[in-house]
Amino acid sequence: MIFRGRVQGVFFRANTAEKARSCSVRGWVRNLRDGSVEAVFEGDRTHVEEVIGWCRTSQPYAEVEKADVKWEEASGEFTDFDIRY
Repeated sequence: MIFRGRVQGVFFRANTAEKARSCSVRGWVRNLRDGSVEAVFEGDRTHVEEVIGWCRTSQPYAEVEKADVKWEEASGEFTDFDIRY
């Protein structure tokens, strides 16, 4: 998924990783060159939805203007939640 708005330089990736781990969601998050943030979440759908909702509305310093979600089948390739650079 892609988060757009004021999402870089505001600890968005670190806060997303902390929330995802607390919800047992696996995957990764990274900054994109256009100023947006891309994330892949994998886990129980209820937990994934919780993390997405939190990222949209409760990030301490970010202002998410738009969140583009694309649902796919879980790949099972992730064992943790990582910040990619």
